[in-house]
Amino acid sequence: MKIHKEGAVFAGSAGGLFILLAIGAYGWESDILGYVSGVALLATGFICYFFRDPARVIPTNDRLVVSPADGKILDIVEETDKASGQKMWMIRIFLSVFDPHIQRSPLKGTIRRIQYKKGKFLDARNPQAPFVNEQNLFEITPAGTMPGPIYVTQIAGLIARRIVWWVKEGQSLSAGEQFGLIRFGSQVDISIPQVLKLRVKKGDVVEAGSSILADFPVKIG
Repeated sequence: MKIHKEGAVFAGSAGGLFILLAIGAYGWESDILGYVSGVALLATGFICYFFRDPARVIPTNDRLVVSPADGKILDIVEETDKASGQKMWMIRIFLSVFDPHIQRSPLKGTIRRIQYKKGKFLDARNPQAPFVNEQNLFEITPAGTMPGPIYVTQIAGLIARRIVWWVKEGQSLSAGEQFGLIRFGSQVDISIPQVLKLRVKKGDVVEAGSSILADFPVKIG
């Protein structure tokens, strides 16, 4: 199982603690240290599982929008883009602590804007979470004929207290390219123009980079 580099420090620390406790338990014949070392081993395993980086098959069609996150679709709502005035679909994806937490670009394009906002840490399933929680928004200008803009927002949750990203404004992204991560339970929202045809519904389980959320229909005639 491949572990993302963002999780290497956490896994290494937990693993190191397990080794020290295990040595202490053996040397001092301590049952308490033995139990605690078992907990440290379980924690190490969970951290490795949480930060896993599964391989994905990325669709190559530039007319497709893929999921930016792994998880379950909480809701799909209509909204209006304040900048352009166009109608949008907002797709809200909930990431449990058992889902991979790496975010991927939903399509090929360029990051026009990154906007970080401090906030609260409500449970990601709370209807107010997308509005008041700590979050980081990416505005992506699609390449080719795909209409835009498209917005992807990383939202912290009750347990997630750290939003990470390693891209910058003006950077070009390929479809499915990794750009960020949220630690330990969270939500990711994506807003797309309503001229795109939805391929998912509320309750669907999606995978980052491979699950198709919508497509830009080809006009015939």
